[in-house]
Amino acid sequence: MHNAALAALGLTGWRYQKLPIGPERFAETVRALPAEGFAGVNVTIPHKEAALALADTATATARAIGAANTLTFAADGAIEADNTDAPGFLEAVGDVSGRTALVLGAGGAGRAVVHALVQGGATDVMVWNRTFERAERVAGELGARAVRAAEPADLIVQTTSVGLKGSSDPFKALPLNADTFEAGICVVDLVYRADGTTFLAAARSRGADVIDGLEILVGQGAIALERWTGRSAPRDVMRRAVQDPGLA
Repeated sequence: MHNAALAALGLTGWRYQKLPIGPERFAETVRALPAEGFAGVNVTIPHKEAALALADTATATARAIGAANTLTFAADGAIEADNTDAPGFLEAVGDVSGRTALVLGAGGAGRAVVHALVQGGATDVMVWNRTFERAERVAGELGARAVRAAEPADLIVQTTSVGLKGSSDPFKALPLNADTFEAGICVVDLVYRADGTTFLAAARSRGADVIDGLEILVGQGAIALERWTGRSAPRDVMRRAVQDPGLA
């Protein structure tokens, strides 16, 4: 996705690459990257909280969420942390003001979504997590409400890893069943799979509006790319590259 965007922008000297790093070497490795010519990095689990902790500065969004998924390196090597998951989510979902929302999961992605919903003006943001105490902590820190069981909502957002490996029955791990979905509800799954997730297939079959992880993946990635390059990200190019990796 990023390499396709860089090519479309004519940034031929730029390259996006994967860097597998264990937790024990994360901080040391990241601090060395600016001197190696890196403009920044995306950070995924389990490093998002560590990324925020090692940064020299952080955006208000990253501080509020308590996790960073994007680090940008200044010319002097200083590291700034940001979280593009939250604005990427709102870019994909649109106006959430006045809506009620149920967020499934209280990990890094869940925190970003809860923050986005609260800041976007949702009237009641509920947080469910397998461990209720974690849901309570996230809800308390971000101005939401922890729930032990699913409650009706206009917007249901699935932020857990359920479906990431193609689970055939996601409802075993979530406090919902397919009958929960109905016309007028919007269901979002942050997990992106080319063939779709079972969770979204069930929602679609019941008449719910659905948004898959592709749009959120593209949105958060585009915002990160813009921070690193100072250029407007070609979102259509990025979307096509995800859908057809042969284009990247």
